[in-house]
Amino acid sequence: MPTYSYACTICGHRFDAVQSFSDSALSECPACHGRLRKEYGSIGVTFNGSGFYRTDSRAGSGSGSASGASSKTQSTASAAPAPASAPASGA
Repeated sequence: MPTYSYACTICGHRFDAVQSFSDSALSECPACHGRLRKEYGSIGVTFNGSGFYRTDSRAGSGSGSASGASSKTQSTASAAPAPASAPASGA
């Protein structure tokens, strides 16, 4: 069940309430009996990596996939680790 955040428009009292989707929204502040409003925050989901864009999952249908393949080849070539250097000899 989702958790909703509410704030009173009169006294500023803030609280969270766990409610079902079918429950009606709360309308009365438990502290002063004033009017409540729902607070909307950002969601905690972040999509990282490949596969989250429309062109990522398509294979060979359009000019976007050809340029994507060449950029992947270039990025793997440039991502090669640099050779290890000899330790500095200092006494």
